[in-house]
Amino acid sequence: MKPSGADLSLVKQLNSALILNLLLSESSQSRASLAQRTGLNRSTISSLVADLMVAGFVREVGLEEDASRGRPGVLLELNPYGGSVVGLEINIGYITAILTDFTAQTLWRKQVSFAHDADQLSVIRLGEELIYAALRTSQAHKLKPLGIGLVVPGLVDRTEGTLVYAPNLHWRNVPFRELWANKFAMPFYIENDGNAAALGEHYFGVAKGYHDFLFLGTGVGMSGGLMLNNQLYRGVGGFAGEVGHIIVESGGELCGCGRRGCWETLVGTPAVVRGVVKALNAGAPSRIPDLVHHHLDLITMEVVVEAANQGDQLALNTLSEIALHLGSGITNLINIFNPELIVLGGELILAGHYLLPTIGKIIAAEALNDLSRMVALAISSQTTDACVRGAATLVIDGIVRNPIF
Repeated sequence: MKPSGADLSLVKQLNSALILNLLLSESSQSRASLAQRTGLNRSTISSLVADLMVAGFVREVGLEEDASRGRPGVLLELNPYGGSVVGLEINIGYITAILTDFTAQTLWRKQVSFAHDADQLSVIRLGEELIYAALRTSQAHKLKPLGIGLVVPGLVDRTEGTLVYAPNLHWRNVPFRELWANKFAMPFYIENDGNAAALGEHYFGVAKGYHDFLFLGTGVGMSGGLMLNNQLYRGVGGFAGEVGHIIVESGGELCGCGRRGCWETLVGTPAVVRGVVKALNAGAPSRIPDLVHHHLDLITMEVVVEAANQGDQLALNTLSEIALHLGSGITNLINIFNPELIVLGGELILAGHYLLPTIGKIIAAEALNDLSRMVALAISSQTTDACVRGAATLVIDGIVRNPIF
């Protein structure tokens, strides 16, 4: 039976996705290498590559260095000028927006703050203003906008494009796709911040080349993303990765989710600030008050790290305690998931050189022996932008997995 036009179109789409995935995950490849890796014949590869080049997604970048097997092949890579991507992160008290090219290189970035008690509608309008600003930048760069990616700190229904619940924002059932897909007339993707950050690290960060790893990021809350066998693990309802809400201290601090003793209440930025302020009020000596001109409400993670860098014992003790709580929780995750890598992101990276040694010691002492030897620790290479770059990666990943000509 002769395949229908729809069948042929689907086959072309799937084969094109194979090519784009290889170029995304493993950098430049020749047509011969792509044929070998995909199992497709050379003529099919040549035809698909020609179409991808016309679409602007792939470009030629020179010849293979190793010509020992004969005539060197022409190398191919994703074309950074294939289009632009808008990434947006709505988080506690701020929105970050970026515009990237098709390889997730940032072309424009802007972050704006909003009051913690700001109403939902005003924050959404602020996000829209940032998207318009990003699109104006795209036009100035003469790049075609390919889509918008949004990350939020909460439970997400990706199918409906809805934020189901963000405990620290106190938002429920926000239909972002309904609000923005038609308004901006382009593909729209939404994801939990931890999952998006993990995807960005997988393609463009320190986790590139790793098949099984965990991303953990802290700010006001704690985000988690789990990559298993090169795929994000989302769980049956799409809500997996909420590691910050593991109960680790019965009757502990009240969490934004309404429960007490969640892991994020012991390791997030509020835990750092709360511990410092409590010690200062109890009379602990420290140079931190001088750094904030004795306005304790101005203490931040940056201030604590600055004090630690100056040898302040209170700051060092506070970070050591945070590292102990992080190490214990991470050890449990290692024993459950047996990952190759743990990536720490968010505001954690500001204190990474203080945290990693203690975390490493706890893992070595408390994780199952074979598992502790298999895992590595790393700081995110995306600075504090892991989540918003992950938002942009959502769009790139969507195109690569489902290329439309």
